[in-house]
Order: sequence, then structure tokens, then C-alpha cells
Amino acid sequence: MRDQQVSPVIATESLPLLPTKGLATVPTRCDDTVPTRPDGVEPGTPLGSLSLDWTERQLPERIRTKHVHRLHPYLGKYIPQLVEVFLRKYFSSGMTVLDPFSGSGTTLIQANELGVNGIGCDISLFNILIGSVKTRKYDLSLLTQEVEYVVRELKCIFGPNHPLTPTYSKHSIVEDSDSEYLRTWYAPNALSELLTYRAITSDLEHRDFFSLVLSRAARSARLTTHFDLDFPKRPVTTPYHCYKHGRICSPTTTALKFLLRYSRDSLARVVEFAQLRTDATIQLVHGDSRTVSFPEVDGVITSPPYVGLIDYHEQHRYAFEALNLSDHQDSEIGPAKRGQSIAAKEEYVNDISSVLQNVSSCIRQGGKLIIVAGDKFDLYPRILELSGLVHDITLKRHVNRRTGRRSTEFFESIFICTKV
Repeated sequence: MRDQQVSPVIATESLPLLPTKGLATVPTRCDDTVPTRPDGVEPGTPLGSLSLDWTERQLPERIRTKHVHRLHPYLGKYIPQLVEVFLRKYFSSGMTVLDPFSGSGTTLIQANELGVNGIGCDISLFNILIGSVKTRKYDLSLLTQEVEYVVRELKCIFGPNHPLTPTYSKHSIVEDSDSEYLRTWYAPNALSELLTYRAITSDLEHRDFFSLVLSRAARSARLTTHFDLDFPKRPVTTPYHCYKHGRICSPTTTALKFLLRYSRDSLARVVEFAQLRTDATIQLVHGDSRTVSFPEVDGVITSPPYVGLIDYHEQHRYAFEALNLSDHQDSEIGPAKRGQSIAAKEEYVNDISSVLQNVSSCIRQGGKLIIVAGDKFDLYPRILELSGLVHDITLKRHVNRRTGRRSTEFFESIFICTKV
């Protein structure tokens, strides 16, 4: 996987603060008709004027998932427009921003668009793969040729009237895997198509790109319901009532349609981002942000995992199995499997504060730390105190855009701190 790098921060203005348990809090909810335009934010924009509670109508999914942001689904990521707001306010071209929980790479991509260097770190190898594929600088001509080759090979091998090309494919169908997970969660045809795609792309220059396409298709082709792709509990092998489509649906038994569609879609998204990217550097580090030694940066924009909410390795189990990635879930902070007990919350407080203590040591004096978190247990006042950071203000953001079976509303806290 290829690497790349990040950017800084400037002071804050004084605002009338509303004390809440010792922390200054400002709600960002404003008139529904005047949401903040990210590209209209500048260093002098008052924090109190920000309206970040975008509705689905104001900020539709196609905008939130523009270009490479939709290369692969990722539960729990923040939207690029929110990151852009704080990059424009506190960073400028040539600075470096660090994201110690880089996840799917949202901070790094938005920073690059604005000419800000980016450094990201994550404990999950799959997250590093996602970030690397999204941020890599491609030979677009070669990548296009490889996508066309792979699509042609798939059609040649699995097409109803093959060969569709003058010569037969040099590849043969891969029938089975020694992974019990893959044999359990995929119909035989789907598994064969996924494994054959892996074999076709294993020696290509852009094999990481194709690995991400493979993972995206593997997610869609599992034996589960159409409405439960995030947290499937057991394989579904018989027809079921589908809440998403309002009718009786059958489990997916093929991956081919997803492999073909996502290969082309991913190429188009990479090409689109290539027109926007700058020469700012991007660097990805696979490691534990509690102990990694980072170079000097100008500030931090990050969204740590929420306590007891998501098991990030298990969320992507299909990818770890299909791509043979090593698993580091024992080092995850705040996974769902540890729950939300008093002991789990205490462990979370210590772990997050350890990360913030570590990263703050590499931030220049006066640099900003922007931390987006769901803090319904009110843990962050103590976390920030333990981290030794000066807490400037907390913005409350109403998240109300979600649709479907995850349409419940919730609030995010945006903690703005200064390194002194």
C-alpha cells in the first residue's frame, strides 16, 4: 500500500459562552433555510455563526459521498463537509493535519483538496487499505486499462456465451476457500466469483484498488437481507420480507454484478478525485495512536470511536477474510463487544486520553484539536482534563440526515481545544 501526508491551526475568537458542567457549549442549530456552506468558511468566521445541522435536503447523500468518499461503505464516519468547515477555519495550504483515528480517510481527502498535508493512523489494516486506495495518486491510463482487462476477463469466464473475446481467458474459476466464514456467508456461485476476481487481480499494478472493489462486492453479496448489511447476525438462505423494498426478496447468490458495477464505479470516482487533488502530501500509518511517534503537525481533526457502539474489525469481517488481512481487534478502543459498563467507560476514558496525550506532544504550540464525538455519557470533559488540553468551546451538532432503518436522530459534540 502506498503512502502520502498533513496541516495546521490558528487562534480562536472569544464568544459568549454558555456554561454546561464547566464546559462552554454553543449549539450550532440555526434557521433551516441557512445552513453553513463549507466553502464560505474562513479563519475569521465566528464559531457561533456556524449552522452544521444540515438536513437531507440541504446536504443530500450524493454530495456527502462525492467522488472517492463512496469507494467503500464505512459505518460511523463523519461527513467531509464537516471536516472542510474546520480545515478552512483553522488550517491553510501547506500546513499539516493529523487524524489519529483515520478510519476511511475522510480527513486526509478533504485536507488534500485544500492543499493541506495529511497524516492518518489507524489500528485496522483494512482501514489503512481504504485510506490508501482513496488517496493514492494513480496512473489513470494504466488503471483504466487494468479495469477494462478485469471486466473483460470476468465476462469471458462467467459470461453466458463465453468466450466473449477472441481468445479464452488464461484464468480458471476458483471454486472454494479454506475460510469457514466465506463458505458460510456466501452462496457457492458468489464465492467462486469473488475468489476468481481475487486471482485475476492479484498480480496487477493497482491490486490494492481491486482489493477494495472486491471487498465492496463481498459486502453486498453476503447471504443476508437487503436491509441489514451493517450488522447481519446470521446467514439468510430463504426468501424473506424485505423492509427496504417492501416485498418478498431472496438472498443474493451472485457477486458478479457487483464486481462489474463497482469496478467501473470506483474507476470513475478515482478519476473525479484526480481532478481535485493537490500536491499536498498524504501519509498513512498502521499502528496504535497511543504509542506511535508522529512528526510535528499543526493540528488535529478526528472522530474517535464511540464507546461500546461498533466493532470495527467485525464490521469488516468479510474483507479481512477475503483479503487475508491480519486482525488487530484486541487493540480497538471502545468496541461494542466490551459494552458500556462503568468499567468499559473507564477504560475508554483512559484509552482516548492516552491517544490525545500522545498526539498533543507533536502539535505546535497554539495548534487546534477538533474532536467530533458522540458523548451521551459525558465522558469528554474528563478525557480532555486528563489530556492536558485547553478546552476552548464545545459545539453541539444535531445529526438528522440519516434515512431507512437507521433514521433516528442523535447529537454530536465538537470539542475545540488548543495546545499550549
